[in-house]
Amino acid sequence: MSTATTPLRIGILGAGSIGRPIGRHWSAAGHRMTFGSRNPERLSEFVAGSCPEARTAGLFETAETNDVLLLSVPHPAWPELLESVGNSLAGKLVIDATNPMGLSDDGHIISTLGPGLTQGRHASKSLPDTTIVRAFTHVMDELLWSRGTQQRHFWGMAYAGDDTDAKDTVRGLILDAGFTPVDLGGLDDSAPLDPGGPLFPHMFTPADLRTAAGLSV
Repeated sequence: MSTATTPLRIGILGAGSIGRPIGRHWSAAGHRMTFGSRNPERLSEFVAGSCPEARTAGLFETAETNDVLLLSVPHPAWPELLESVGNSLAGKLVIDATNPMGLSDDGHIISTLGPGLTQGRHASKSLPDTTIVRAFTHVMDELLWSRGTQQRHFWGMAYAGDDTDAKDTVRGLILDAGFTPVDLGGLDDSAPLDPGGPLFPHMFTPADLRTAAGLSV
């Protein structure tokens, strides 16, 4: 089931354990997909077998030629990625699925950004001319394909952003990926889906997700 009236041109920046299953869902929903990597030839077998309508490209070409980008590189790769493609993201919608994850001294998962700064707000400051929406961050990557296909729309997926139109687009893409969208609010409200937040790294029904995030049901 695709919720989009027309296919979107979507690029995956970092086609790893998050980007591949999400891109695969979107390709199946009819979107025009580009899987971007520093070594796109390594994606050829995956794309040919799982997303034959999609194509592969380098990171810069992927950023340049698509209107919506899923940013799913490991968080330590952020500075290098922004240096190489940041200017190409101006005026575009970027779905930020990166996680600044670390461990506290006593072994708890935390955000390496520290308290008071969400990854979504950090991304918007790093890319001030880009529209940022946070999504696809709190579900374990190995479940993104199976739960989105075998139990479509049973599980909730939290998202957050400051731009209403962009959030509407991402809401549709969450549905296309087989999950039920749950709106957390703006980027400053997105701490629950960051590392150390009450949603990370877990799956919830939409109702349980709202409860865990402190939202009224």
